Amino acid sequence: MRGVLLLFTLHFSASRAPDPWFGADKTKHFFASAFVQSASFSLLRTAGIGRHNSLLGATAVSSAVAVGKELADMRFGGDPSWKDLTWDGAGIAAMTLVLRHTQP
Repeated sequence: MRGVLLLFTLHFSASRAPDPWFGADKTKHFFASAFVQSASFSLLRTAGIGRHNSLLGATAVSSAVAVGKELADMRFGGDPSWKDLTWDGAGIAAMTLVLRHTQP
């Protein structure tokens, strides 16, 4: 239900400030998501989980953190943003590509 509310809010709300596609905030979203993806993958691999399942699990964790951040922004007076989620997704995808090409 919160996900539907987030979608509705992001689509129909008027932002208090401009939300550019490029800037320091978007860079932070990209690298924070890449870090969460890498750290989650490493923890899952350390726990003995296979590479494929570790990538899936890390992607689930990273995505939950990204959506959770936007939900927190919505609830506590921040600016939830599709652009932030897009940069989060780009960071997750980029780190997934890096992790897929690491040694087993």
